[in-house]
Amino acid sequence: MPKDIREHICEEKIFSGIYNKYAKNLHDFLYYKFGSHLDPNDKMQEAFIKLWENCKNVKPSSARSFLFKVANNLMLNDIKHQKVVMRYKEEKPKEYTNESPEFILEEKQFLKKYQKALGTLPEEQRITFLMSKADKKSHTEIAEILGVTRRVVDSRVYNASLKLKAELEEFNNFYAKKSSKLL
Repeated sequence: MPKDIREHICEEKIFSGIYNKYAKNLHDFLYYKFGSHLDPNDKMQEAFIKLWENCKNVKPSSARSFLFKVANNLMLNDIKHQKVVMRYKEEKPKEYTNESPEFILEEKQFLKKYQKALGTLPEEQRITFLMSKADKKSHTEIAEILGVTRRVVDSRVYNASLKLKAELEEFNNFYAKKSSKLL
């Protein structure tokens, strides 16, 4: 039976259903694309507020694309604002540690290299890889969320893994050579 054409998002039941259906996926998408430092949960909530404010103008069938576009734009705006803030932000190191200074330095360098390697991946591969590895979603679930086939997801995860492995092997090889010279 076809849905009533007059149905709109302003009805509590429909809006609630849209929220339950897309909230987690929207949050995960923002987290994987932009990271946690910009608080993807807040942007997800703001996107739903904007959807509610525009509920009469947005059809239920286009609610998902509206939410993802608004949330993405909110994050991009916040990034522009945070660029200045991040330049002047200074983190204080912990006052104590049980690790050697060399280990801490190598750990920081490895983390930077890993983040840099993730950053060099194309956006689609990075998002797909993080959904698979960090969130432990199945490739079928990822395909459904991103609106692509499972084979596309398989390919993106595989190619991302190869690129990350190559980048991190270069890093490990560099330090292996360096440490062998010290011995």
